[in-house]
Amino acid sequence: MSPLSVAEPDPLDILAVDDELGETERDIRDTVRSFARTELAPYIAEWFEADTMPRDLTKRFGALGLLGMHLDGYGCAGTSATAYGVACRELEAVDSGLRSFVSTQGSLAMYAIHRWGSDEQKQQWLPAMAAGDAVGCFGLTEPDAGSDPSTMRTRARRQGDDWVLDGSKLWITNSPIAEVAVIWAQTDPEQGTKGIRGFVVPTDTPGFTVNKITRKLSLRASVTGELVLESVRLPGNAMLPEARGLSGPLSCLSEARFGIIWGAVGAARACYETVLDYAGQREQFGRPIAGFQLTQQKLSEMAVQITQASLLAARLGRLKDNGTLQPVQISVGKLANVRAALDVARSARTILGGNGITLEYPVFRHMVNLETVLTYEGTEEMHLLSIGKAVTGVQAFR
Repeated sequence: MSPLSVAEPDPLDILAVDDELGETERDIRDTVRSFARTELAPYIAEWFEADTMPRDLTKRFGALGLLGMHLDGYGCAGTSATAYGVACRELEAVDSGLRSFVSTQGSLAMYAIHRWGSDEQKQQWLPAMAAGDAVGCFGLTEPDAGSDPSTMRTRARRQGDDWVLDGSKLWITNSPIAEVAVIWAQTDPEQGTKGIRGFVVPTDTPGFTVNKITRKLSLRASVTGELVLESVRLPGNAMLPEARGLSGPLSCLSEARFGIIWGAVGAARACYETVLDYAGQREQFGRPIAGFQLTQQKLSEMAVQITQASLLAARLGRLKDNGTLQPVQISVGKLANVRAALDVARSARTILGGNGITLEYPVFRHMVNLETVLTYEGTEEMHLLSIGKAVTGVQAFR
């Protein structure tokens, strides 16, 4: 009997993790990858350097079905969680800022309205947001309330049938281009976290101001701002009726963190793919540097780290599709995969040498982006403590 012919492993997917994707998930992967490589990658260095993301991308993302793609109804595609993760991976292979836009739109702003909003709120906003005609942002973080949102100072007070909001939010992705903001505010300090409620706020409401954050050294292809609310008057039906306490905003963060878990794999893969090609062409001492043992060690370790991150993302995707994914499991994924991606990016930069600090190659751009990804949607410390609580049963936050 002749031996079976077995194809050589793909250096970018050495354990063939993507073979486990379903047909629809593979189609989405290929569509988003093709769009990302032809319509985004050639221009991303220019957008990063200019500290901007073109506004017309929102409608192009909408036409591709990427915005709120894992939600059902209201113009959303209703894909599997794994398909959404794959799309995030392919977008972040170009730039974390592009994935961040899609995550904020779909997993924070749209998900908040879809999960916690009234039928009227859903009908008013979700179809336009899914099409990219309206951009949303998510106002939770404050200057003095980051990892501990329970200490937020933004207040919502009843005045007759209306609500009046005062306060500020910081580091709010998409806010400079947003038409609607989901704002979390304390309605009754005596109730503690039970008094925290969400509000759907059109950004043209009087008293609502956005100040764009400039001079960023990371996520420059993602627009970020500070929100200032000064006596912002809203009708009573602006409140998200189903969200009470911190469970509302934290559920949204879990959705967004899931996209990060997959996106980090894309950023790492892009760095690895870049230097794998570079090492095969760059010659020193009469031969390609890929032939030196120390370079091969770096490339091998990258391949292993990306493989492990891919397997972790795939596992969490199936748990989410089954409806059994837990927040602590998301913490494991976010912590591990962003760490791995940063390690890959830093090692890849050393292979590029001096070329690695320019925008001619994507590696340094990915590296500085990942420094932000490491911090937002939960710092390393917070995810470690979440895991620590799960494995010991002891709360260490306070």
